[in-house]
Amino acid sequence: MGAALELARQGREAGEVPVGAVVVIDDVVIGEGFNQPIGAHDPTAHAEIVAMRAAGQRIGNYRLAGATLYVTIEPCQMCVGAMVHARIARLVYGAPEPKAGAIESAMHAHEHPSLNHRIEVTGRVLEEACRETIQAFFADRRR
Repeated sequence: MGAALELARQGREAGEVPVGAVVVIDDVVIGEGFNQPIGAHDPTAHAEIVAMRAAGQRIGNYRLAGATLYVTIEPCQMCVGAMVHARIARLVYGAPEPKAGAIESAMHAHEHPSLNHRIEVTGRVLEEACRETIQAFFADRRR
């Protein structure tokens, strides 16, 4: 999660909402990313998607079986859907996202009965640091 927090800081420096993500298989980081929808002019360029794209390119496969995705903020519905399609084995996230979080907050998208893949979830890891990172960003924007 420390690496994801560092990526979130890089995103903030780039003028993006500070969310960072890494994809790990067998203790090796195979993909990383931070939010880039503004700079990339791409509404799908969330940190999780950017990290999964990088991981898929690195291993030459869109299926990321056995991978753990670490992300600083609870993923949205779009990102949960991408994780299911990628066959992410485990999700570890930092702070909940009360408005759009699709794991515990606004919905439990990963538990929908129609899905053919289940993701193991561990939430609220380094929650305070993750929450502070995003709250400081929005507090600065409001000033």
